[in-house]
Amino acid sequence: MNDVAARHDEWTTKEELAERMIPLIGALRREHDVVTSLHGHRLLGLSATGLLEVHDRVAQLGHAELPLDRTLETLEGLHRLAPGASSIDVARLVEEHAASARPLDEYLAEALAPALGAEAAEPTDVVLYGFGRIGRLLARILIAHTSGGSGLRLRAIVVRRGAENDLVKRASLLQRDSVHGRFEGSVSVDEEAEQIIANGTRIQVIYSDDPATVDYTAYGIRDAIVVDNTGRWRDEEGLSRHLRSTGVARVLLTAPGKGALKNIVHGINHETIEDADRILSAASCTTNAITPVLKAVDEAYGIVRGHVETVHSFTNDQNLIDNFHKGDRRGRSAVLNMVITETGAAKAVARALPELAGKLTGSAIRVPTPDVSLAVLHLTLENPADRDELNDYLRRASLHSKLRQQIDYVESPEVVSTDFVGSHRAGIVDGLATIATGHDAVLYVWYDNEYGYSCQVVRVIEVMAGSHPVVIPERREVTLHG
Repeated sequence: MNDVAARHDEWTTKEELAERMIPLIGALRREHDVVTSLHGHRLLGLSATGLLEVHDRVAQLGHAELPLDRTLETLEGLHRLAPGASSIDVARLVEEHAASARPLDEYLAEALAPALGAEAAEPTDVVLYGFGRIGRLLARILIAHTSGGSGLRLRAIVVRRGAENDLVKRASLLQRDSVHGRFEGSVSVDEEAEQIIANGTRIQVIYSDDPATVDYTAYGIRDAIVVDNTGRWRDEEGLSRHLRSTGVARVLLTAPGKGALKNIVHGINHETIEDADRILSAASCTTNAITPVLKAVDEAYGIVRGHVETVHSFTNDQNLIDNFHKGDRRGRSAVLNMVITETGAAKAVARALPELAGKLTGSAIRVPTPDVSLAVLHLTLENPADRDELNDYLRRASLHSKLRQQIDYVESPEVVSTDFVGSHRAGIVDGLATIATGHDAVLYVWYDNEYGYSCQVVRVIEVMAGSHPVVIPERREVTLHG
């Protein structure tokens, strides 16, 4: 057999193994509410080639090669044991099983003990107040969550009626997205009931100009978490209007909160959420992107001071062409100009990470791209940093640490902003761009300011609802030297 034929046979064998994984991954999610991943890279919804790509990506990050047959074998074992709602890192199970030298089912039974026999949580109703770019991405993520039958259940969206065919237009915007592509599945409308039906999930569309006037119980919605995507109210007094509605238990703002409102960055301070907290903020996309990286660096090296420069995609509050705008410079065309503007992200970091209070400054430049932004962190460190050592530490943090859902890491001379559209992580460290000379370091952190942020918001909602899944294996602490 010549080399070409041998390579083709090898690829065919890999593809067949990946194809056998797909129904197992789907069944674990649908039947048991189990989300599977390889070192934090989610497997649900991937094609056979997508699964092969994830295996390659893990190896490229310097991790041990993960044999496809071992991944398949472990997925089959998970399906046999049928754990309850959980987030399972299959790659780490493969590694730890190999080190244990025990029969697979025996090892898995012990590793899965926290999730075996766990009863599904009662679903929590979620209402999206506002249906802009973040609201629609939240809807996509929540609809995917519904497939497990527990956890979060999207019940309604609340909007102002914009036209006679408003319902059809809202459904179309959910189905088609110029940046994130088409919705994976079917979307239709029930005009008589004023509902959007997405992959079998019926979403009530409620028209209202005032959150205090909505009776959610009239639609069978009770004890709901309302996610306010409008940004119209940013403080506790304004957002408390939602709590005057019947059927609302708690409120989450998808923008930086003002006043005494808790700003939550999942992975950093989500453990401070208390049952008594009825109104919370999920901070901003930039704050979510940079705070985990800053925390990791501060723990390893100590941050004396720093400056955060964000190169941010334009947003809907800018003008397409030059026109009056109450904000400085934002009236100039967003698609033709780089626009210097303000950012509160540097100060907002301290609300989630108090140890950095007063140590950071920030500025921002809006640029003519529709999505994916870049934060440049100029840091003065207490302890000197070596570039390779710093990169290796952040790479390992992206694979193993408690910040694994927030931090990703990439090393490629070819990546550009569009390569990060759809990233589930809050921020992605570009290792090849890292500069470290003694006590001075510069880090470049990419972030999908729409999708990555929306994933962070959903994680906060899960904590508020008490439905965040059990993590298996438990994530490890990562230190600078091991």
